[in-house]
Amino acid sequence: MKGRALTGSLCLLLTAGIWGFAFVSQVTGMDAVSPLFFNALRFTLGAVSLVPVLLVMRRAGRAHGRPGAPAAGRARTLAVGALCGVLLFSAATLQQVGILWGRSAGRAGFITALYIVIVPLLGLFLHRRVGALTVVSVAVALTGFYLLCVTDGFGAIDRGDLTVLASSVLFAVHILVIDTLGARVDPVRLSFVQFAVTAALSWAGTLLEGSVDWSGAAAAWPAVVYAGVGSVGVAYTLQTVGQRFVPPTRAAMLLSLESFFSAVGGALLLGETMTPRGYAGCALIFAGTLLAQAPNRIPWPLRRRHGAPQA
Repeated sequence: MKGRALTGSLCLLLTAGIWGFAFVSQVTGMDAVSPLFFNALRFTLGAVSLVPVLLVMRRAGRAHGRPGAPAAGRARTLAVGALCGVLLFSAATLQQVGILWGRSAGRAGFITALYIVIVPLLGLFLHRRVGALTVVSVAVALTGFYLLCVTDGFGAIDRGDLTVLASSVLFAVHILVIDTLGARVDPVRLSFVQFAVTAALSWAGTLLEGSVDWSGAAAAWPAVVYAGVGSVGVAYTLQTVGQRFVPPTRAAMLLSLESFFSAVGGALLLGETMTPRGYAGCALIFAGTLLAQAPNRIPWPLRRRHGAPQA
């Protein structure tokens, strides 16, 4: 069980790194195309990138004499994937519009990280217990967020900030839906369905607003490919796999490291800089994330010393 938890944590950490640097692609992509068209392209690439994986899985299943998924399993995958796709489309669209207005990879990354607080709060409505250590880690991370983003009072938060904040609420709901409904669904098939649904909705929105621009897509192809294959095809699948072995609150804390990686990517690739206050905020968010991974039980030497039974 510990090995699975470690594997899940590593999957989520890698996801955070890919997502963090994807904010750079999302910022640069807005120089050439609209938010809906950008998402239509990248989620289409994400879905297509999983087709070879699905074919390999199908051949492996046949080679080992395993039949395909039963009709009930396929129906469940389609239903859960469709719900996740609607949530992902809504969250990704709001995030991309907020990035268009804000034009800062690091800032958008840290505002998105607010779902580390929203996940446990929503979990309370589902009657899920939240440990004291998690509460402390969330408080530390929130303090870091305040230091980094609220530099001139809350009046400094503009429409881009509020739009990205709204997307973080939907990302939190997305995390809880995967944790609640996706446990008995194959993660790769679930990812393919939700990407396909997100892509279809994005294409519909793009066609309605008339923002198809193939010359702009050609100019922004590195950003589109990284955001599509890396951020969507690879990272969201790693997220789905990782959440099978990691509780949602802890998963959200690990995934929140994308804010740290977004600041690093913004500094290295876009020349974004931060004040000492901003760096202090990054340090606190990182500390809060590490604190969330600490054991909730008393270490066994202390239990022994105080006469408590060992687990």
